[in-house]
Amino acid sequence: MTDILMPALSPTMEEGVLAKWHVKVGDVVKAGDVIAEIETDKATMEVEAVDEGEVTDILVAEGAEGVKVNTPIARLKGEDGAAAKPPSKPAEQVPVPPEGGQSAQQSPPAGGSTREAGEGGKSASATKADGGRLFASPLARRLAAQGGIDLSAIKGTGPHGRIVKRDLEGAEKGAAKPAAAPAPAGEARKVQSLAQMGIPDGSYDLVPLDGMRKAIARRLTDSFRDVPHFPLNIDCRIDGLLASRARVNAMLEKDGIKVSVNDFIIKASAMALKAVPEANASYSPEGIAMHHHADVAMAVAIDGGLITPIIRKAETKSLSQIAVESKDLAKRARDRKLKPEEFQGGTFSVSNLGMFGIQSFASIINEPQGAIMSVGAGEQRPVVVNGELAVATVMTVTLTCDHRVVDGAIGAKFLQVFKAMIEDPVTMLA
Repeated sequence: MTDILMPALSPTMEEGVLAKWHVKVGDVVKAGDVIAEIETDKATMEVEAVDEGEVTDILVAEGAEGVKVNTPIARLKGEDGAAAKPPSKPAEQVPVPPEGGQSAQQSPPAGGSTREAGEGGKSASATKADGGRLFASPLARRLAAQGGIDLSAIKGTGPHGRIVKRDLEGAEKGAAKPAAAPAPAGEARKVQSLAQMGIPDGSYDLVPLDGMRKAIARRLTDSFRDVPHFPLNIDCRIDGLLASRARVNAMLEKDGIKVSVNDFIIKASAMALKAVPEANASYSPEGIAMHHHADVAMAVAIDGGLITPIIRKAETKSLSQIAVESKDLAKRARDRKLKPEEFQGGTFSVSNLGMFGIQSFASIINEPQGAIMSVGAGEQRPVVVNGELAVATVMTVTLTCDHRVVDGAIGAKFLQVFKAMIEDPVTMLA
């Protein structure tokens, strides 16, 4: 027998949701066959079999949440019925391009075969209704969990009254009552905590936290609490940018490419990071990492949260290249079809809420990046030009800095360079 383990689909993945099985008990699979879909906090990915054989057990039910990495999720029997193979090194996680561009495929770690204790294995104990100890083999416990069988109602016929597999075979014919499903502990705690704050039960609908929302809550809480941060604000006049954008789009119209204001912002950010390399840095206890390229992450709102796909080496790319890439990444982000390497990492982030009419705001740093820039709406405002009142289209940006890496003077210098490029886009194209 060979165990198929819950794969680590990214370096930081600790658990995931087993969203869907593509196989059932009795199916014969070959290496490379898609057997399941796994949801991480950012994407849904397909898992391929790395061994051949017959599926003998589905150990984790479809829809199960919080499945830890390296947990056995299914079991295969080789065609020759061979015994379990010795533990092997997990297979390298290499994304496979999806067929038809529908989803990213990723090979799970090779299931180093872990033989479960059967009837001759070491017994596991539980608790009877009267508080006494209840003994059952690991195999019996697993079968009981899968069948919803209350072990406390079973009389064991194994050594010292231990419950074994044959006892459950009788229980499946009506010898035992189904175990009552307990209320989820996390939900009970949450409801209780709201009640303690004066919100009565029944006055709201409770939406369970999915993996993405849990990850967002954890990462942003850690960042806001642990990273000493401060904001810097600056106003940019963008009338020249809007005029340049119109000319650029007129030239690119024949190619079906349309450059957005956000594409200009990404390009200007990347160029400013190269001009002020101290701002393109990350803090670590071992030292400050000075990044070679400006890998600009752009915040994209999706159902249930947000994700930050990355324009790699943005300083080397033209506006048209950034426009095509950002459009593709945003679409696949909303479809949850990004590969891990497309949204993990990055040296700097841009979050733009201008399309919602937000004038200005401050974002939370996406560690280990040293800064994130928040972009507000471009709107007509009164300005003073040569001592006289005039009207200009003004956009407010806020740079939130990790003070361990980006000091006030560094952040201010970055914004000066960024502002100059935004207000005169020709300078970023030179």
